[in-house]
Amino acid sequence: MYDAILIAGFGGPEGPEDVLPFLENVTRGRNIPRERLLEVATHYDSFGGKSPINDQCRELVAALRHELDVHSIHLPIYWGNRNWHPFLAEAMRQMRADGVKCALAFVTSAYSSYSGCRQYRENIAAAQSEAGSGAPEVHKLRLFYNHPGFIEASAARVHAALGQFSDDEKRALRFVATAHSIPCSMARTSDYEKQLRETTRLVAERAGFADWDLVYQSRSGPAMQAWLEPDILDHLRNLRSAGVRNVLLAPLGFLSDHLEVLHDLDTEAAALAEALGMKMVRAATVGTHPTFVSMIRQLIEERLSASPKLAIGQFSSEDDVCLADCCPAPQRGDKSPVSEPLSVLQRS
Repeated sequence: MYDAILIAGFGGPEGPEDVLPFLENVTRGRNIPRERLLEVATHYDSFGGKSPINDQCRELVAALRHELDVHSIHLPIYWGNRNWHPFLAEAMRQMRADGVKCALAFVTSAYSSYSGCRQYRENIAAAQSEAGSGAPEVHKLRLFYNHPGFIEASAARVHAALGQFSDDEKRALRFVATAHSIPCSMARTSDYEKQLRETTRLVAERAGFADWDLVYQSRSGPAMQAWLEPDILDHLRNLRSAGVRNVLLAPLGFLSDHLEVLHDLDTEAAALAEALGMKMVRAATVGTHPTFVSMIRQLIEERLSASPKLAIGQFSSEDDVCLADCCPAPQRGDKSPVSEPLSVLQRS
């Protein structure tokens, strides 16, 4: 039934000349002042004006290609982004030219929410429309926040970070997971919070932590709008006030070490921790960890051969196909974004 795989990513600029056009793509239709775009553009300066996210997607495609070949799954892999080249429409046109009729899409988001699930489906539909007649049918793979491969790869990254603490430091170590904050009105239309808490619990359990915290980062928007809290910076201050000096930080809400992880955690949070006299070590994201790449292959096999759907924890595995009303956008009356939060300007 399926004759190709599509990796659907967020996309990011690959040079200084791309930064403003990329930001304009992200914010199109939302009347964001140019001054704000120029402000956010400065976040790329420390990284040479380039986002790491496209190279990370290339690495994931290469790792998945090897994994599929080893298991005799000889489907071609295409890659398209929401906000920068290669765009989803470019991938769709190439797939049509290559004779692809029906593809499976792996979306680079583990959790449900409008911006992390439904909007990707809308992006794919728009790309099909742009590609025109003969564009392939595309079916999205299920969510994987509680897939054993995602949990095991995440826990392995945490274990590696643990090695940077002495035995004495480990006895007084706080495990803190971070995820992208979203408006509360958007959170109410999905299981985003519930899924994040389950992932954090499962990873903490495997890493040997009885206690853990889930906090958020990258909040933006007007002060009167409620977003998921606590913020990572506020949480670090509170932990220090409570006498905590050692923190292992795990960005479980993200799949790769893109600009939001590097800027918000490795720069801002790290600087605050140092100023507070705290030792903070950040665990890597799953990236191309072999167990995570194997998980993607297993998700594909579920659809190719009706293999068992693997899931652990308190909740069952997700439906193969997103329901028609899954992860709806918040109502405009809630003054919440109907697209991703503005802070995704930093995500790449």
